[in-house]
Amino acid sequence: MSPEDKKELDEETLFVVSQTFKALGDPTRIKILNLLFHGEYSVNDIAVTLHLRQSTVSHQLRFLKNLRLVKYRRDGTTLYYSHDDVHVMNVLKETIDHACHH
Repeated sequence: MSPEDKKELDEETLFVVSQTFKALGDPTRIKILNLLFHGEYSVNDIAVTLHLRQSTVSHQLRFLKNLRLVKYRRDGTTLYYSHDDVHVMNVLKETIDHACHH
């Protein structure tokens, strides 16, 4: 371990890390992020695919966007969401793989 690795984490870093794990601690958000790992979807597409209410999806996407875990692009009046952090997506994928490996 280098000296840089041993330094104490600052408050902002601790907050971001804890919020990221909070995001990954919710089953609905995990479902949404897992879907976005595989492509770009509109709110309606996410709701239909995951059998969720549109308002639930919008609420969760807002939470994930605030953490910069998802991003969107506008096409006319439709917003298409995709993941925005390959590091967190890799953590999610590894955790899913771990859970599936009995």
